[in-house]
Amino acid sequence: MLQFTGNGTAHTCDGVTRRDFLQAGALGATGLTLADAIAAKEAGAVEKGKEERSCIMIFNLGAPSQFETWDPKPDAPAEIRGPFKPIATKSPEIQISEIFPKHAAIADKFSIVRSCYHTGAAVHDTGHQMMQTGRLFSGGIITPHAGCVTSYLMGRRTDLPAHVIMPQTMGNTGGGLPHGQDSGFLGKAHAPFFLNADPSKEDFRVPDLLPPKQIGEVRLDRRRKLREVVDSTVNNFEKSENAKLVDSSFEAAFRLVTSEQARAAFDLTREPKEVREKYGMSRFGQSCLLARRLIEAGVRFVTVNTFLTVFDEITWDIHGTKPFTSIEGMRDIVAPMYDQGYSALIEDLEQRGMLSNTMVCNLAEFGRTPRVNPAGGRDHWPQCWSMYFAGGGVQGGRVIGKSDPIGGYPAERPVNPGEVVATIFHSLGFNLEAHLPGPAGRPFPLVDFGTKPIHELFV
Repeated sequence: MLQFTGNGTAHTCDGVTRRDFLQAGALGATGLTLADAIAAKEAGAVEKGKEERSCIMIFNLGAPSQFETWDPKPDAPAEIRGPFKPIATKSPEIQISEIFPKHAAIADKFSIVRSCYHTGAAVHDTGHQMMQTGRLFSGGIITPHAGCVTSYLMGRRTDLPAHVIMPQTMGNTGGGLPHGQDSGFLGKAHAPFFLNADPSKEDFRVPDLLPPKQIGEVRLDRRRKLREVVDSTVNNFEKSENAKLVDSSFEAAFRLVTSEQARAAFDLTREPKEVREKYGMSRFGQSCLLARRLIEAGVRFVTVNTFLTVFDEITWDIHGTKPFTSIEGMRDIVAPMYDQGYSALIEDLEQRGMLSNTMVCNLAEFGRTPRVNPAGGRDHWPQCWSMYFAGGGVQGGRVIGKSDPIGGYPAERPVNPGEVVATIFHSLGFNLEAHLPGPAGRPFPLVDFGTKPIHELFV
């Protein structure tokens, strides 16, 4: 595969790293092409009239406690209900924790599902896989992230990638397993573009967007012309299917690194100071702002990782002892940052007329134990938790499902990971009975047989 390197040379290589975005293969040499997406549409895999839909997936790595966020239990004993009180919101149906006042002011825009569960192990990595792909990885099959499926079925709209993950992929969360944030069996053609930078930093720039300083556009153009000469002299290589794949991926990479549109979309300095401050100058807040800019510029799917690890960082992972977080740490650091960034995103999307065509889903790998532990925190609990959805056809201000009196198990309308991913696909207009080209070319169902979206969100 052709690769641009820091010293301006080109060489062949076998491996692909996440940061080697400029490899020709990083966009398609071993995967699928735009022709596949066109064929998918012609086969009815994408519903007509929803081509403009997009998705922002906010993944709350670490797993928020349902009790301290979206499903307070004020009538439960103290060791269950926790230290925070519920507050009324703009929706008469919804009460949430008092530490999210900005969410309360826009509760008519989102709807909460309080009965999510999964049957996998209570480890972060397992939940990451299931909630972002709809399946637990098994038998060596790595199911693609929902954004990568979107890339396959819909293709890119512009010079920008179809799917962007920011600020970077998930790091160590203790299990040593895949996190479900890659293209799996769909191949590198539909791998996400990883931002690999903190958009809240003053010197923020996208490392993999622009070529190294040593390589100007003139050099890039010379390499393209050189490759054309090579291709035309080797056994009619340019006529082969492999050559077509390399050509399309090379051109996609070339367009991206030389695109003024791409540079502009990632340039947060073009936003007014008051807009940036409304989102908050945190990594999460600026990631939300950048997500809005990318969707506006034509990116189909953006995944925002609220955190990157659960170790030695104040996160949602409130076990109560170091290297994890306390409930107080969540209250004082996580909640204000998150409350500000999310509420600004929803308000901004609505004001720009984008919310109806942009689903914003807030997911997590599991919930938290009904009882506060001896350290004053809560531990992993995949048996029941809450997540919420806005935009993309979702009717706001509702509560779907119900947990039992101690928030431990679904009492009404249990929702599993496959149904959550099916809900995203339904919003984007995908035919849930469609198939993907799976391992060894075998058809692979988009969702498991009989899996339905959470229809109550849309009616």
